[in-house]
Amino acid sequence: MKVLVTDKINESAGNIITSVAKVDFLPTMSEEELVKIIPQYDALMVRSQTKVTSRIIEAGNNLKIIGRAGVGVDNIDLDAATQKGIIVVNSPDGNTMAAAEHTVALMLAMARNIVPAATSTKQGKWDRAKFTGCELFSKTLGIVGLGKIGSHVAEVALALGMKLVVFDPFTSKEVVEKMGGEYVQNLDDFWGKCDFITVHVPKTKDTINMINKDTIAKMKKGVRLVNCARGGIINEQDLKDAIESGQVASAAIDVYENEPNIQECSLIHCEGNIVLTPHLGASTQEAQINVAIDVAEQIKEVLSGGSASSAVNIPSLRPDKLEPVKDYMQIAENSGEFAMQVTGGMIKTIEITAQGNLAELDIQPLEVAVLKGALSSMLEGVNYVNAPVLAKKRGIDIISSRSKVKCNFAGLLTIKLTTDKGITTVAGALVAKDIPRIVKINDYETSIRPEKHMLIVPHVNKPSMIAKVAQVIGENNINIGSMNVVQKNDKHETESIMVINIDTGVNEKTLSEISKIDGVHDPKYVNLSA
Repeated sequence: MKVLVTDKINESAGNIITSVAKVDFLPTMSEEELVKIIPQYDALMVRSQTKVTSRIIEAGNNLKIIGRAGVGVDNIDLDAATQKGIIVVNSPDGNTMAAAEHTVALMLAMARNIVPAATSTKQGKWDRAKFTGCELFSKTLGIVGLGKIGSHVAEVALALGMKLVVFDPFTSKEVVEKMGGEYVQNLDDFWGKCDFITVHVPKTKDTINMINKDTIAKMKKGVRLVNCARGGIINEQDLKDAIESGQVASAAIDVYENEPNIQECSLIHCEGNIVLTPHLGASTQEAQINVAIDVAEQIKEVLSGGSASSAVNIPSLRPDKLEPVKDYMQIAENSGEFAMQVTGGMIKTIEITAQGNLAELDIQPLEVAVLKGALSSMLEGVNYVNAPVLAKKRGIDIISSRSKVKCNFAGLLTIKLTTDKGITTVAGALVAKDIPRIVKINDYETSIRPEKHMLIVPHVNKPSMIAKVAQVIGENNINIGSMNVVQKNDKHETESIMVINIDTGVNEKTLSEISKIDGVHDPKYVNLSA
């Protein structure tokens, strides 16, 4: 396997990956250059300079994972990667301290006029009065986004004696108040409370131009703004106008709408107090090493057959979600495969019901596993990354529920799959904690070990049926590993099924011969990934 590393990433990354793959360190390349060479690589690791476009992703026929040595992944086409089944990972924690410290440094720099004062002094001038600043002590800092970086900024601000107000729809009032801040539920109520405002949110459709001429008008006159998050969250032209009009006293900006083309940024022509730095939030020696190591370890793990700890396009498989249900992942996938291959047709709905201890857990990873199994039976290239996307594109309804009805297993997962050809119900469980079994097929209670090659033979419950089916299988030189014959609970029921584990696949000729046995109807060959 081969891994391509670009954008001047610390060499410690290569030292980690070399145990599983050959690593090539190359400089930042254009789209055309990357499209030519990416087909030979299994993984790509970048920082912010490389734009991983849909063309590059489409050309990466062997790509399994793209790693961004940093937090933001807006330079990677996530939709294209997800549809192609490529995992995208980042390092959400590696540069936390660096970004938070840079935010605080910029706040202090603009409050005390550090940059223009330093420039003036270097020119031999002594303009103390000209550069009189303001103190942070007792001022109110507004934080938009109280994630890891925002939380550390808050801690430092409180230590400096600042007051704190927070807007974050994903953080509770209790958390903010315990920290010592004021929680504000509505942005319109937030803007006017702040002397300083710093943003720590990702760049999304909801946050682009979050701070613009309209929101700036709602702020205190003389407010000071900081952006070390993502370019485009603050409208650059509107900020320039607000500084020059005096509505905004000063600003400190580390990120821009069109990086690295700073010449296109209107802020460099701003006639007012503004500090501009070239995206230095994560630019510390410690942070560069941390993010390189973090992403390299995830690439190594994925290429070795493991899972990523910070996959941004498969959040359902984060370790904290996966760990409680990981033992059920294979039986969930096999149950989805089994149900789909028995039913056939085009999937309309998949109903997933958790019982026992699974009813108390987040089963989203198991939903993805069921989807992967079901879709793999009808499509190529399905994996845990693209299964939810493929299901959505095909209009498949996923209905997930929890049942408190007692069951005979520690955890039970029941899949009801509806297609245009019929309905099949399959239930999977673990026996003795770690032995996977299919324990129900429609109305039949059973205990079947899921294996690669299986035969399902519905038949009339009468003498000699097992012998006749076994004879056909043997005559076709297929060895039977095990067999489970099940009748419905109703003692008057005349229908049964045979579930047969066999050593090799079954062709249409063999299936046809079995189906011609008097009393057999619609036998199925099931090929599982187990």
